[in-house]
Amino acid sequence: MHKLLIRLCLFTALLSLTSCGFHLRGNQVLPPSVNFVAMASTQAHSPLARALKKRLKVYSIEAGTVAESPSMNTSVLINIEPEKLERRLLSLFASGQVAEYELIYGVGYTVTFPDKEPIKAYFEVLRDYQDDPEQVLAKSRELELIVSEMRDEAADKIIRRLTTQASQSTPEL
Repeated sequence: MHKLLIRLCLFTALLSLTSCGFHLRGNQVLPPSVNFVAMASTQAHSPLARALKKRLKVYSIEAGTVAESPSMNTSVLINIEPEKLERRLLSLFASGQVAEYELIYGVGYTVTFPDKEPIKAYFEVLRDYQDDPEQVLAKSRELELIVSEMRDEAADKIIRRLTTQASQSTPEL
């Protein structure tokens, strides 16, 4: 009787989650006609392109350069624009030195699906960064780590947008 009650509760929970439209993030896939994501970048060996290729592997999506693409009829092309990293002053120490920055990592890219018009997109990833003039070496390493995390977040965001744009660009049957 106890096992039956547990199964009934689990079934009810699953039924309510599916009926409300809940979907796990990242469970969308590219259309079956697309089997490769080709990447191009204006900067040779762009750090964002490397991060995007690494993240695409996590999502089990095959990726590479345009030259490695098996066919442009079955490939999505992502053209990555140069990344932008800006700092905005947030606060100062009493001495007048900068205490805190807001880091703004800007990403622009263009996605082209087979036989479709290119879709241009831009977004920003924001982080706060506290500066300490007495720990310059440690803070420079921390800045590198923060920027790397921002790149990974940007790559994940591009992939999420890619799956959304893929569903919007394919006609409903």
